Amino acid sequence: MRTGMIAAAAAAALSLAQPATAQDREGWPGSLTIGTASQGGTYFIYGTGLGGLISEALGVNASAEVTGGPVQNATLVETGDHQIGLVTMGPAYDAWNGESELAPGVEHKNLRALFPMYQTPFQIVALKSSGIASVGDLGGKRVSVGPAGGTAATYWPRFFESVGVQPQVSYSGASDAVGQVQDGLIDAFAFAAGVPIAAFAQIAAEADVNIFGFSDEERTKILEQMPELAAFDVPGGLYQGFPDPQGTVALWNFAVAHADMPETLAYEITKLVMENNPRMVQIHATAAETVPENVDKNSFLPYHPGAVRYFDEAGIEIPAELR
Repeated sequence: MRTGMIAAAAAAALSLAQPATAQDREGWPGSLTIGTASQGGTYFIYGTGLGGLISEALGVNASAEVTGGPVQNATLVETGDHQIGLVTMGPAYDAWNGESELAPGVEHKNLRALFPMYQTPFQIVALKSSGIASVGDLGGKRVSVGPAGGTAATYWPRFFESVGVQPQVSYSGASDAVGQVQDGLIDAFAFAAGVPIAAFAQIAAEADVNIFGFSDEERTKILEQMPELAAFDVPGGLYQGFPDPQGTVALWNFAVAHADMPETLAYEITKLVMENNPRMVQIHATAAETVPENVDKNSFLPYHPGAVRYFDEAGIEIPAELR
C-alpha cells in the first residue's frame, strides 16, 4: 500500500513537472497577475489557487489580485495591466462589443480565451428574521449586489427590473456584505459566484438564514429577456439547512488573457489547468466543470493561439471563427 502511495505521489508530481525549455520561455514575464474579485467569493479562491499552481509548475510568480470582478477584469486585461482575468461571458460580451460599464465605447478586441472555468449561478441570502424569502420580497429593502463592476452588480439590477421589484441597491465585497446582513445594516445580499459560495456557507453556519434564487415564473421571464443566461439548479446540501435543489439562472466563466501573451505561455497554462482537474477541484469544487469538453460554452471570444494549439493536440474542436 505504501508503494502505491509513493507511486501515486510521483505520478502527481510528474503531471505538474512540465517545464518549457529556455527557448520556449522567450518573452515570458517574470511574474503575472490574475484579476479575481472580492475576498469571500469563488473567483478569489479559484484565482489564488490557479496562481499557486502556475507558480509551482511553470516557475512564473503568479498572484491573484482583488478586483471589482469580471467587468473590471476584462478591462485590466485589455489594457495590459493584468495578464490573466477571470470573467463571466455576459460582461465579456459587453466589453468585446464596446459596451463595458467601465469603458463604454472601447471595444476590448485584445481579449483571448484560455479555458472554461465553471458556471456562475445567482443567489440571495437574508436573515430569516427579516421575513425575506423570495425576490418578490425585496421591494424597498436594502440589498447589496456585490462590488461595483462585478457580475452580480451588473445583472441583479436587470433582474430586479425584469421581475418588477425596486430595492435600495448598494455595493460591497462578499465578506463585507454578509457581515452587513448579520449586523442588520442591509436586508439581503444578492450575489453571483460558483457554488458553494464561501460567504453564503459562512453565514448559513453562523445564523438562521434564507438562501434562494428565482421562482419558475421569474426564471422563465429572465431567460426570455437575457439569452446569454442559462437555467441552473443549485444542488441541495451545499449550505447548512438547505437540503433541496434551488432554481436560478447562471452564466459561464472563462479565464482570458491578452492577445500579446506569448503563445508558449498560454499553451503551458491551458495545458496545466486542463490536464490537472483533480488539483483544480482541490482548489474549489466548481472546477469540476473546468474541463476541455466545455470549450463550446464560449460562442464569441477568439481563443488564444496557445490555447488553440493545446485543444488541437487534445482533439477538441475549436470553430474556425474562434481560432
